[in-house]
Amino acid sequence: MSKFYIVATPIGNMEDVTLRAIRVLGEADLILAEDTRVTKKLLNKYDIQTPLQRFDAKVEAKNPDKVLNLLQEGKDIALVTDAGTPGISDPGGLIVKKVREELPEAEITPIPGASSLTTALSVAGLKDTEFIFLGFLPHKKGRKTKFHEIAESKRTMIFLESPHRILKTLKSLEKYCSIHQTITIARELTKMYEEIVSGTTSELLEYFEKNPKKIKGE
Repeated sequence: MSKFYIVATPIGNMEDVTLRAIRVLGEADLILAEDTRVTKKLLNKYDIQTPLQRFDAKVEAKNPDKVLNLLQEGKDIALVTDAGTPGISDPGGLIVKKVREELPEAEITPIPGASSLTTALSVAGLKDTEFIFLGFLPHKKGRKTKFHEIAESKRTMIFLESPHRILKTLKSLEKYCSIHQTITIARELTKMYEEIVSGTTSELLEYFEKNPKKIKGE
Protein backbone atom coordinates (compact mmCIF):
# COMPACT_ATOMS: atom_id res chain seq x y z
CA MET A 1 0.00 0.00 0.00
CA SER A 2 1.41 3.37 -1.01
CA LYS A 3 2.00 5.98 1.68
CA PHE A 4 1.28 9.68 1.35
CA TYR A 5 3.13 11.61 4.05
CA ILE A 6 2.10 15.15 4.99
CA VAL A 7 5.34 16.45 6.49
CA ALA A 8 5.74 19.57 8.64
CA THR A 9 9.00 21.44 8.08
CA PRO A 10 10.67 24.22 10.13
CA ILE A 11 9.08 27.67 10.09
CA GLY A 12 12.51 29.32 10.19
CA ASN A 13 15.19 27.65 12.26
CA MET A 14 16.22 24.48 10.41
CA GLU A 15 16.93 22.69 13.69
CA ASP A 16 13.19 22.64 14.34
CA VAL A 17 12.67 19.51 12.28
CA THR A 18 11.76 16.21 13.89
CA LEU A 19 13.85 13.06 13.68
CA ARG A 20 10.82 11.32 12.20
CA ALA A 21 10.50 13.95 9.45
CA ILE A 22 14.17 13.53 8.51
CA ARG A 23 13.73 9.74 8.32
CA VAL A 24 10.53 9.93 6.27
CA LEU A 25 11.97 12.46 3.83
CA GLY A 26 14.98 10.20 3.38
CA GLU A 27 12.95 7.01 2.88
CA ALA A 28 10.25 8.37 0.54
CA ASP A 29 10.44 7.69 -3.19
CA LEU A 30 9.66 11.31 -4.00
CA ILE A 31 9.27 14.64 -2.22
CA LEU A 32 6.72 17.12 -3.58
CA ALA A 33 7.56 20.68 -2.53
CA GLU A 34 5.86 24.05 -2.75
CA ASP A 35 9.20 25.60 -3.76
CA THR A 36 12.01 23.17 -4.55
CA ARG A 37 14.66 25.83 -3.93
CA VAL A 38 13.49 26.35 -0.34
CA THR A 39 13.13 22.63 0.40
CA LYS A 40 16.51 21.87 -1.16
CA LYS A 41 18.22 23.90 1.59
CA LEU A 42 16.64 21.67 4.24
CA LEU A 43 17.49 18.49 2.34
CA ASN A 44 21.10 19.58 1.90
CA LYS A 45 21.47 20.34 5.60
CA TYR A 46 20.42 16.80 6.53
CA ASP A 47 22.03 15.08 3.52
CA ILE A 48 18.71 13.81 2.13
CA GLN A 49 19.06 12.61 -1.46
CA THR A 50 15.40 11.87 -2.26
CA PRO A 51 14.21 13.16 -5.69
CA LEU A 52 12.36 16.46 -5.49
CA GLN A 53 9.58 17.92 -7.65
CA ARG A 54 7.54 21.13 -7.52
CA PHE A 55 3.97 20.90 -6.25
CA ASP A 56 2.71 24.38 -5.46
CA ALA A 57 -0.86 25.72 -5.40
CA LYS A 58 -0.98 26.03 -9.22
CA VAL A 59 0.12 22.44 -9.77
CA GLU A 60 -2.26 21.24 -7.06
CA ALA A 61 -5.19 22.96 -8.77
CA LYS A 62 -4.32 22.04 -12.36
CA ASN A 63 -2.77 18.60 -12.06
CA PRO A 64 -3.84 16.76 -8.88
CA ASP A 65 -3.83 13.46 -10.79
CA LYS A 66 -0.05 13.60 -10.69
CA VAL A 67 -0.11 12.48 -7.07
CA LEU A 68 -2.82 9.89 -7.64
CA ASN A 69 -0.87 8.32 -10.51
CA LEU A 70 2.34 8.13 -8.48
CA LEU A 71 0.55 6.53 -5.53
CA GLN A 72 -1.13 4.02 -7.85
CA GLU A 73 2.33 3.14 -9.18
CA GLY A 74 3.30 2.18 -5.63
CA LYS A 75 5.38 5.26 -4.85
CA ASP A 76 5.64 6.58 -1.30
CA ILE A 77 5.33 10.37 -1.47
CA ALA A 78 6.21 13.08 1.05
CA LEU A 79 4.45 16.43 0.65
CA VAL A 80 6.06 19.56 2.13
CA THR A 81 5.54 23.30 1.90
CA ASP A 82 8.05 26.10 2.41
CA ALA A 83 7.43 26.20 6.17
CA GLY A 84 5.06 24.56 8.62
CA THR A 85 2.39 22.03 7.77
CA PRO A 86 0.89 21.50 4.29
CA GLY A 87 -2.80 22.36 4.16
CA ILE A 88 -2.61 24.96 6.95
CA SER A 89 -2.69 28.25 4.99
CA ASP A 90 -0.49 26.44 2.46
CA PRO A 91 -1.09 24.07 -0.48
CA GLY A 92 -2.06 20.53 0.47
CA GLY A 93 -5.68 20.48 1.57
CA LEU A 94 -7.11 19.89 -1.91
CA ILE A 95 -4.82 17.00 -2.79
CA VAL A 96 -5.37 15.27 0.55
CA LYS A 97 -9.14 15.49 -0.03
CA LYS A 98 -8.78 14.06 -3.55
CA VAL A 99 -6.58 11.17 -2.39
CA ARG A 100 -9.08 10.32 0.36
CA GLU A 101 -11.96 10.31 -2.12
CA GLU A 102 -10.38 8.61 -5.10
CA LEU A 103 -7.66 6.42 -3.61
CA PRO A 104 -8.96 5.22 -0.22
CA GLU A 105 -6.47 2.36 -0.13
CA ALA A 106 -3.56 4.81 0.09
CA GLU A 107 -2.29 5.47 3.60
CA ILE A 108 -2.26 9.20 4.44
CA THR A 109 0.11 9.84 7.35
CA PRO A 110 0.70 13.19 9.11
CA ILE A 111 4.24 13.91 10.27
CA PRO A 112 3.76 16.74 12.81
CA GLY A 113 6.28 19.44 13.56
CA ALA A 114 6.80 23.18 13.87
CA SER A 115 3.74 25.43 13.69
CA SER A 116 3.69 29.24 13.67
CA LEU A 117 0.17 29.09 15.08
CA THR A 118 0.98 27.22 18.29
CA THR A 119 4.42 28.85 18.57
CA ALA A 120 2.86 32.32 18.66
CA LEU A 121 0.08 31.19 21.00
CA SER A 122 2.56 29.71 23.47
CA VAL A 123 4.25 33.08 24.09
CA ALA A 124 1.17 35.32 23.93
CA GLY A 125 0.53 34.92 27.65
CA LEU A 126 -3.18 34.14 27.41
CA LYS A 127 -5.25 32.49 30.13
CA ASP A 128 -7.92 31.27 27.76
CA THR A 129 -6.79 28.41 25.51
CA GLU A 130 -9.82 28.64 23.20
CA PHE A 131 -9.07 30.29 19.87
CA ILE A 132 -10.28 30.67 16.30
CA PHE A 133 -7.78 30.57 13.44
CA LEU A 134 -8.69 32.69 10.41
CA GLY A 135 -5.65 31.98 8.24
CA PHE A 136 -4.79 34.93 5.97
CA LEU A 137 -7.35 37.73 5.98
CA PRO A 138 -8.94 38.55 2.60
CA HIS A 139 -7.27 41.45 0.79
CA LYS A 140 -10.46 43.24 -0.24
CA LYS A 141 -13.81 41.46 -0.43
CA GLY A 142 -14.97 40.35 2.99
CA ARG A 143 -12.14 42.07 4.85
CA LYS A 144 -14.42 44.48 6.74
CA THR A 145 -16.64 41.58 7.77
CA LYS A 146 -13.65 39.75 9.20
CA PHE A 147 -12.70 42.73 11.35
CA HIS A 148 -16.25 42.87 12.71
CA GLU A 149 -15.98 39.16 13.50
CA ILE A 150 -12.65 39.68 15.29
CA ALA A 151 -14.01 42.62 17.30
CA GLU A 152 -17.13 40.78 18.44
CA SER A 153 -15.55 37.41 19.27
CA LYS A 154 -15.24 36.34 22.90
CA ARG A 155 -12.43 33.95 21.92
CA THR A 156 -8.84 34.66 20.96
CA MET A 157 -8.62 35.30 17.23
CA ILE A 158 -5.45 34.35 15.36
CA PHE A 159 -4.67 35.29 11.77
CA LEU A 160 -1.76 35.71 9.38
CA GLU A 161 -0.97 38.99 7.69
CA SER A 162 1.50 40.32 5.13
CA PRO A 163 4.08 42.83 6.44
CA HIS A 164 2.86 45.22 3.73
CA ARG A 165 -0.53 45.43 5.44
CA ILE A 166 0.44 45.45 9.13
CA LEU A 167 -0.14 49.17 9.69
CA LYS A 168 -3.38 49.11 7.71
CA THR A 169 -4.53 46.10 9.72
CA LEU A 170 -3.70 47.73 13.05
CA LYS A 171 -5.66 50.83 12.02
CA SER A 172 -8.65 48.64 11.15
CA LEU A 173 -8.38 46.84 14.51
CA GLU A 174 -8.20 50.21 16.25
CA LYS A 175 -11.38 51.25 14.44
CA TYR A 176 -13.44 48.16 15.24
CA CYS A 177 -12.02 46.72 18.47
CA SER A 178 -12.29 47.87 22.05
CA ILE A 179 -9.43 50.06 23.25
CA HIS A 180 -8.92 47.57 26.07
CA GLN A 181 -8.38 44.52 23.86
CA THR A 182 -4.82 43.21 23.78
CA ILE A 183 -3.12 42.51 20.45
CA THR A 184 -0.01 40.36 20.10
CA ILE A 185 2.16 40.43 17.00
CA ALA A 186 4.70 37.66 16.51
CA ARG A 187 7.14 38.03 13.62
CA GLU A 188 10.18 36.14 12.36
CA LEU A 189 9.43 33.31 14.78
CA THR A 190 12.42 30.99 15.45
CA LYS A 191 14.69 33.26 13.38
CA MET A 192 17.48 35.68 14.26
CA TYR A 193 15.20 38.73 14.43
CA GLU A 194 12.33 37.03 16.24
CA GLU A 195 10.09 39.50 18.03
CA ILE A 196 6.86 39.22 20.02
CA VAL A 197 5.17 42.48 21.05
CA SER A 198 1.86 42.97 22.87
CA GLY A 199 -0.29 45.96 23.68
CA THR A 200 -3.38 47.85 22.61
CA THR A 201 -3.81 48.70 18.96
CA SER A 202 -2.83 52.32 19.56
CA GLU A 203 0.31 51.25 21.42
CA LEU A 204 1.36 48.88 18.65
CA LEU A 205 0.60 51.44 15.95
CA GLU A 206 2.83 53.94 17.69
CA TYR A 207 5.57 51.30 18.12
CA PHE A 208 5.66 50.26 14.47
CA GLU A 209 5.32 53.80 13.13
CA LYS A 210 8.37 54.76 15.19
CA ASN A 211 10.22 51.56 14.18
CA PRO A 212 9.38 50.98 10.48
CA LYS A 213 12.19 48.45 10.05
CA LYS A 214 10.37 46.20 12.54
CA ILE A 215 7.56 45.75 10.03
CA LYS A 216 9.74 43.57 7.80
CA GLY A 217 9.77 39.78 7.97
CA GLU A 218 7.10 37.14 8.34
